[in-house]
Order: sequence, then structure tokens, then C-alpha cells
Amino acid sequence: MDDPSLTVLALLALAALTAGFVDSVVGGGGLIQLPALLLALPGASPAQLLATNKLGSVCGTSVSSLTYFRRVRPDPRAFVPLMIAAFAGSALGALVASHIPRSAFDPVVLVALVVVGGVVLFRPQLGERTALRFAPARHRTVAALLGAVIGFYDGALGPGTGSFLVIGLVGVLGYGFLEGSAQARLANWATNLAAFLVFLPQGVVLWQTGLVLGAANLTGSYLGARTAVARGSSFVRAFFVVVVVGFVVRIGGGLVGLW
Repeated sequence: MDDPSLTVLALLALAALTAGFVDSVVGGGGLIQLPALLLALPGASPAQLLATNKLGSVCGTSVSSLTYFRRVRPDPRAFVPLMIAAFAGSALGALVASHIPRSAFDPVVLVALVVVGGVVLFRPQLGERTALRFAPARHRTVAALLGAVIGFYDGALGPGTGSFLVIGLVGVLGYGFLEGSAQARLANWATNLAAFLVFLPQGVVLWQTGLVLGAANLTGSYLGARTAVARGSSFVRAFFVVVVVGFVVRIGGGLVGLW
């Protein structure tokens, strides 16, 4: 396919900047960046779109993960098994991605987001502070299970992965929203890297577009991570609810033909 124009690249960069900010705070940046790619590059194959999206996302989650790690110091009892299992799950998901119809994406993501948003909205005390729910051995097992399941989803479909990781860490393991978001970024970096490494040998990465996305996503991720760390769990929770509601409206409206 032909290289995109400068105007298209500029619009994609703006979408990636926004996606990076959102993703680094509460996850879900793929629900902005991937649809932007679909609109901007109608001649690209699904594999090209997914691979190029992952290149941009790897750049963004790299800088946000480092920022969170240095400033929040997340608990290694969760993020180590979480990252390892998420990497493996994502690689497996990427291998089967070509067999999943595009029509399955939006309904699955919509249902998951409604459930996640409802849990956070109607449990106002959720994630205010860290209160771990399991003994250390079980904690590691549950973290690994979460990583494997959500990692597989990220490799196979992708949109909303960061949000699902956040709610898993907060709602299941008992972390506060800030630390949950920090660990989610580390796991999301692992899932993005694993999927990208699976796509790389296939020669489907659109490098010019992907590097533009990467630079913009990296900038947005850095700004979002710094903002989240400075403002704490209450900001992350409020931002999470707003983003999830916005995604539900956008995806739900598309499914019923409003836009």
C-alpha cells in the first residue's frame, strides 16, 4: 500500500498522543489508536494494522512503565508473575489473531467494559488504598492467571487491555488504583512486546506509520504517567470511570448504528 500523506500522519500522531495519555493512566488507549488506524489506512490488512498498532504501543508502554516503576515502586510479588504470564498469553493470542473475525471485537469489548465500569462506579471505596486479599503464594498464582488470560486477549484482540488489567489488580487482588495502574502498565508492556515479536517476522509492520505513532504515544504516555503519579488514586479512579463510559458510548453507538 502507498505511504500515508503528511496530513494523515499528523492526525494519527494526535490520536496516538491522546491514546498514550489515556493508556498510561487507566489503560484502553488501543480503543483510540486502533480505530484511528482503521480509518486512516483503509487499504491495510488486519495483520498490518495490528502489528503497526503494537509498535506504537510498545513505545508508549515502555516509557510509562519506567515512570511508574521509578516513582511508585510496585509490588514485585504481583508484577513479576503477572508480566511473565501476560507475555506468554499475548504471544499465544497473537498466533491465533488471524482466525478471529473482526465482527467479534466490539461486542466482546463492550460487554467487558460495561461490567468493569459498573463494578467501579457502584463500589466507590474500591481502589482507594491497597488491601491485598490473598496470602503470598496464592497472590502470585492469581496474578499469573490474570496475566495469562488478559494477555491472551491482548494478543488476539487487544482494545481495552490496560483497563482490564487495572480492574483485575484492583478488584481481584486488592491494590489501590495508583499501584494497580502501575502494575498494569508493566504487564501491558509485556503483552505489547510479545505480540509485536510474533508479528515482526511476518513482515507486516508499516514502519513509517508505526514510528510516528510510537513517538506520539511515548510523549502522551510520559505525560499521563506523571499526571497520575502526582494526583494519586482518586484521580486515576475518576479518570477510569470517565474513560470507560466514553468507550461504552462510542462502541455501543457504533453497534446500534448511531455513527
